[in-house]
Amino acid sequence: MPRHFSYNGLALASATLAASLFLGLSACSKQEPAAPAKPEATASTQSAAKPQESAGGKRLVLALKGEPEQGFDPIKGWGRYGNPLFQSTLLRRTEKLDIVGDLATKWELSKDGKTWTVTIREGVKFADGAPLTAEDVAFTFETGKQSAGILDLTSLESARALNPTTVEIKLKKAHITFVNSMATIGIVPKHYYKDDYAANPMGSGPFKFVNWNKGQQLVIEPNPHYYGNKPDFERITFLYTAEDATMAAARAGQVQAAVVTPSVAGTVPENMQKLVVQSVDNRGMMFPMLPAGSKTKSGKPIGNDVTADPAIRKAIDIAIDRKKLTEGVLSGYGSPAWGVADGLPWDNPEQRLSDNDMEGAKKLLDAGGWVEKDGKRSKNGKPARFTLLYPAGDNVRQALAMAVADMVKPLGIQIDIAGKSWDDIDRDMHSNAVLFGWGSHDPLEVYHLYSATMAGVEYYNAGYYSNPVVSEHLEKAQQAPTFEASLPHWKNAQWDGKTGPGMKGDAYWAWLVNLNHIYFVNKCLDIGPRQIEPHGHGYPLTWNLQDWKWTCQ
Repeated sequence: MPRHFSYNGLALASATLAASLFLGLSACSKQEPAAPAKPEATASTQSAAKPQESAGGKRLVLALKGEPEQGFDPIKGWGRYGNPLFQSTLLRRTEKLDIVGDLATKWELSKDGKTWTVTIREGVKFADGAPLTAEDVAFTFETGKQSAGILDLTSLESARALNPTTVEIKLKKAHITFVNSMATIGIVPKHYYKDDYAANPMGSGPFKFVNWNKGQQLVIEPNPHYYGNKPDFERITFLYTAEDATMAAARAGQVQAAVVTPSVAGTVPENMQKLVVQSVDNRGMMFPMLPAGSKTKSGKPIGNDVTADPAIRKAIDIAIDRKKLTEGVLSGYGSPAWGVADGLPWDNPEQRLSDNDMEGAKKLLDAGGWVEKDGKRSKNGKPARFTLLYPAGDNVRQALAMAVADMVKPLGIQIDIAGKSWDDIDRDMHSNAVLFGWGSHDPLEVYHLYSATMAGVEYYNAGYYSNPVVSEHLEKAQQAPTFEASLPHWKNAQWDGKTGPGMKGDAYWAWLVNLNHIYFVNKCLDIGPRQIEPHGHGYPLTWNLQDWKWTCQ
């Protein structure tokens, strides 16, 4: 049976989530988030598990979501949260998230932190057989700087080839997180890049593009000119299917890996096993920090008189029971979230306080002048009431919003939840709380969310948070001579013993949960070690796709 908590809204939220996930599986099928022991393979399971065969090799079919709306152009953001497939990057991250060379064999940063000199491999070819040179690297970064895409290359001054294997990248100012741009931006061929590149990509990565039927599937094959490990499969098809179709294909043995949700994770197909992967794919509630009354240049309202009061934010932050959110909404497939980078090298656990502290929360509200009467609080005639937005159609965020609203109701705080389109959220996010999702392998995300310079920029510092001490720590992190030297500054930006944006400080966000990513993977498919996955359930599984192996005959 479903688990019922003292918070009625949490039970309702969980029921709503389960009911909305199409397959009608009972909530009492909840399983513990550990992969089951592998059953002994039989002839029938081996047959069902076997991928499609063709003359010359094996074929793999994956249902992992992650279809990019803007196509497969790195300059438009392709590859930020997974394997760029068709393109090589200068650097790459290992399973432990260490940065190592990919195209680059050597990379050096000048003493002033503003010039990278990068040496690339000799003899690298694109999938069409043309040589890749430093000119292509320079072209990629220069084109990215000039585009209006999702890439953050605002710190880039110039990129130029010094010779066929050496590129010089100059920055406007020291910006240590630029190293992460070198690990995520795929290099595009200067001779091939044109307006339709996103729909017809070509690069020097492990795979070459075959075709893309938008909304349905992507087909790729190994790049015969790739300099690294040769993929074990002659053709890989990505299916972009809804959950019910994905589950039907998994049960029929038609896919070898599939992304699944907690509601169906307990019903593992016979030929597959469940894989649960830790992630920093988080969900949290962002509070507008300014009083109401101002507007952006485009006329969007800024500020909220209730959430601008620190007593409201701090009380909510310590009242929320994150363990119950994890158990009730995520069916145990996740963990409590305390910040934007839990468990990563730049996280600072010292920023945390104990949660589920209703008495402490009430004391904060009392001290802040929020008077309770008939179960509701107000201050100077203003009710303790505000709206929490979430993207309509996102069942997990809806369930979290419902649960949080119910958790804080005993405090005398009323949260009205509203599912909206992203266009509506974009208009109203500076004046209403929003249930956002983040999670990156790049500490630049910490900068984007907490730096005063990012206030009102895209979806980043949407609440107009500004703390000069925090901003100073963030700038020191960017100006560090090495990435390792930047880590103490990233930690201090979150809590330096006196101030920060987290629970002990300004309580700008109430972070809620980190999602575990759940997959069904064929028992014969060896996908190697797993990274802590970033935001985006599904596609990050492919970070080492070229190394996957089929282990059955």
